[in-house]
Amino acid sequence: MINGRDVIRGFIVFEGIDGTGTTTQLQRLSRRLETAGTAFSAGCEPTAGPIGRLVREALSGAFDARPETVARLFAADRGEHLHGPGGVLERTARGEVVVSDRYLFSSLAYQGLTCGEALPASLNESFPLPQLLLFFELDPAVAAERMAGRKALDIYENLSFQNRVAEAYRDVIRSFEDGGMEIARIDASARPDDVEAAVWSAVSPVLGRVAGR
Repeated sequence: MINGRDVIRGFIVFEGIDGTGTTTQLQRLSRRLETAGTAFSAGCEPTAGPIGRLVREALSGAFDARPETVARLFAADRGEHLHGPGGVLERTARGEVVVSDRYLFSSLAYQGLTCGEALPASLNESFPLPQLLLFFELDPAVAAERMAGRKALDIYENLSFQNRVAEAYRDVIRSFEDGGMEIARIDASARPDDVEAAVWSAVSPVLGRVAGR
């Protein structure tokens, strides 16, 4: 237990501002895990479930939603991701490794800016922590250049806001540093192959500990 929170053994989370390459690296890690014969599942938040789809619609600007509503939707989707059928808790309990692109830390950073820190902190205070958090660090200007070719950007994907999110993320991650949860900082400005190697270096020890449970 860390800072009053349980830790989910075998749960690994990727975090970082938009454009840091977490989606690409999740795909690469999935291939490595498959090759290694590891029982795993990979996903993301917002999820592909009904609540997650509603979150994505709000982020796309398909409908107007108050920031507080978006924060609550994120938390509801996270609850299903953890506790629902085939969720994180069920899979890790049977020995699988679960990797998620984003988790509660993104809510504390993003929604902490859009509707204040108190509500996201309250909504996410009961969620357990992952065994390993990989924090992808990248200059927001570089991240914005990477996103320039996307067909559509969500309501948060602009440089001004991403600069603020980067600072908020650093504060959020720092607040969890001394609790005992494993945190690996990943230089997302490196070549994709080098980033992949850094991710694997951080993940491999966790796999050994999960296998030896």
